[in-house]
Amino acid sequence: MKNFLFEVKEGLIISLKAIRANKARSVLTTLGIIIGVASVVLMSTAIKGINQSFQKGVASLGSDNLYIDKWAWFNNDIPWWEMRNRKDITMEDYKKYKELAKLPLAIAPRVNAFRTIKYEDKSVQSIAMTGTDHNYINTTNLTFSEGRFFTEFESKGGRAVVVLGSEIAKKLFPFGGAIGEFVKIGGYKFKVVGVLKEQGSWVMGSWNPDNQAYFPFQNVFKYFRSRHRGSVTIEVRAPNSQMVEAVKEEAISIMRRIRGLKYNEKDDFAINQQEGLLSNINKTVGVIQIAGLLITGLALFVGAIGIMNIMFVSVKERTKEIGIRKAIGAKRRTILGQFISEAAIICLIGGLIGLGVAIIGSMIIAQFDFPVTVDADAVILAVSISLITGVLSGFAPAYTASKLDPVDALRYE
Repeated sequence: MKNFLFEVKEGLIISLKAIRANKARSVLTTLGIIIGVASVVLMSTAIKGINQSFQKGVASLGSDNLYIDKWAWFNNDIPWWEMRNRKDITMEDYKKYKELAKLPLAIAPRVNAFRTIKYEDKSVQSIAMTGTDHNYINTTNLTFSEGRFFTEFESKGGRAVVVLGSEIAKKLFPFGGAIGEFVKIGGYKFKVVGVLKEQGSWVMGSWNPDNQAYFPFQNVFKYFRSRHRGSVTIEVRAPNSQMVEAVKEEAISIMRRIRGLKYNEKDDFAINQQEGLLSNINKTVGVIQIAGLLITGLALFVGAIGIMNIMFVSVKERTKEIGIRKAIGAKRRTILGQFISEAAIICLIGGLIGLGVAIIGSMIIAQFDFPVTVDADAVILAVSISLITGVLSGFAPAYTASKLDPVDALRYE
């Protein structure tokens, strides 16, 4: 054991001296590894950040929710034109459903209108204005950084009050103090009564609670669209995850009754669930991950080929040194370990530099609100990839060096 440790120590010392003796070549050799590792780390952390951000955004909407809608979110079995021709779900349908449903924990309507929100000289365009009632807060996990949701009195009276998502509040009130101020929506004034905590995800688009504003649904029909235009979404929250299926079956039965469907007629509405949303994003993230890792893996492969070529050159240049070492008793495993460790050290240095580049890159990207974070997993990934690449790319040259005949090696010019 003592001899083995001595051989390892000597091999590392010789490897470091060889790297130091060829600084320019070593630096150029590590470039491919630096680029490859930086790409792999950035790609993996970006995908992880996107996934975590999306999961967080979906969780803020409530995991036990059902959405009764005219449109099915991700059902490819139903032609789009067939869904388009369905009757709209109306506020009257919502009221009847709320009256008949017994199992849900909370029920709320949702109607949307996209408008620009202004405050003094600042504005935010194409914001999803969600019209709902006071029960909506009970169908979600939304939390507040300041203020509150609108009350039953404000809801039933259609008061001109609004709750802002965190991103909207940041843009309109960068220094805070939104509560009690009046914003303009479509030329009408609304009093800000609440600001939500950050809880959405940029990949969710109009689903993102951070980029939505909420007010009593009467305001949508009063100011922005006719009561007879567009469909209403009925948001339903089950008491717990075990009750979701029972609440869904009850909803189907009630909605068929409300819509006057016969036993042999298909449903002309959809019961959407978050599982469909999660499944769809997981497929998308999976495709992005495979494509990204293939591209970054190619960069790493090119770097590994570069390391291998340089190590073959190093073996050729040091053939006489290898012959001398073998002539005085160096074993094949010692020569093999020396050159493998040299390749591994070069790759490890390149990997650590690549990790540094990835950290700096992630900090820059994060300034654009892109969900990228470099954590301990990224460090382990960078070190592991570097060492594995070094061992694999250095094995062939090291094996060639270990098999050299000492007599032939000493005569090599």
